[in-house]
Amino acid sequence: VQLQASGGGLVQAGGSLRLSCAASGRTFSNYAMGWFRQAPGKEREFVAAISRSGGTTNYGDSVKGRFTISRDNAKNTVYLQMNSLKPEDTAVYYCAADLSMGFPSRTVDEYDFWGQGTLVTVSS
Repeated sequence: VQLQASGGGLVQAGGSLRLSCAASGRTFSNYAMGWFRQAPGKEREFVAAISRSGGTTNYGDSVKGRFTISRDNAKNTVYLQMNSLKPEDTAVYYCAADLSMGFPSRTVDEYDFWGQGTLVTVSS
């Protein structure tokens, strides 16, 4: 599976961004997808995950109510809509694919493939 994340950039606090992650290499609807982020000097943090069908989602506590994960299996793409952005959301955001059949995982080690990351910078 190859994953290509895009959509990062510089935004003011309170603004919005939408990240995209295009997948190729296997049948997209066969795997769950997740978004993680990593700020300088910090560990990779779970942001959101979505099941294979899109019917189940899972969010990190710090983004719940502000971010929305979705997927379009016809376009082999997963999205992360980020609203009400805060300076503490500044990080490199990574998409990842989980080939297991379970609930969308919050755990880094559960994911099998990773994209290259896209930088989100939120200014105060």
